Amino acid sequence: MYAYIKGTVAAVTADGAIIDNQGIGYRVYMPGSSLEELSVGDERKVYTHFSVREDAMQLFGFLTEDDLSLFRLLIGVNGVGPKGALGILSVMNPDDLRFAILSEDAAGLSKAPGIGKKTAQKVILELKDKIDLSDAFEKKAARTEAAVKDAGGSDQSDAILALTALGYSSTEAMRAVRKAAETDPEAGTEKLIKMALKTLF
Repeated sequence: MYAYIKGTVAAVTADGAIIDNQGIGYRVYMPGSSLEELSVGDERKVYTHFSVREDAMQLFGFLTEDDLSLFRLLIGVNGVGPKGALGILSVMNPDDLRFAILSEDAAGLSKAPGIGKKTAQKVILELKDKIDLSDAFEKKAARTEAAVKDAGGSDQSDAILALTALGYSSTEAMRAVRKAAETDPEAGTEKLIKMALKTLF
């Protein structure tokens, strides 16, 4: 019904956001990782999934189409509802989720709220054939490249690349480096890495 909503972030709550589009406020449930990137007043495009049940009609939203497609894969697994899928995407970015499924990391998946070990194993069993390893690497490389491009300064870009080389996701690296740069705008690459690592530990 709704492919996406483009509007102003009117409020950010613990489990979602209110997106104002031409005077109508849409209540959108979102993963924690997406909510961390939102601020009141931002103009945002949120890709949505409209869920209809007997007792509720709800919108679930994501900042990328990739997040949305993984959400739809997850809710297709028997025993994983929309809230469970949001929980998984709150503790894992799309890259980490793909590699967790491909490497059969049930322990990593079960860290999500409401996802036990049996459900995590079911997710792996049902989705591992739907995820291509080479595609997972390509998407991870593209996400890292986008994060570096968004960083602006070369020191920030270099710091993000260094952190991703250490095994951190591009989203984690970008968030930590941006925070470090806001704290000390004059910091060079080495200092940004040190400050970012303190945030990540």
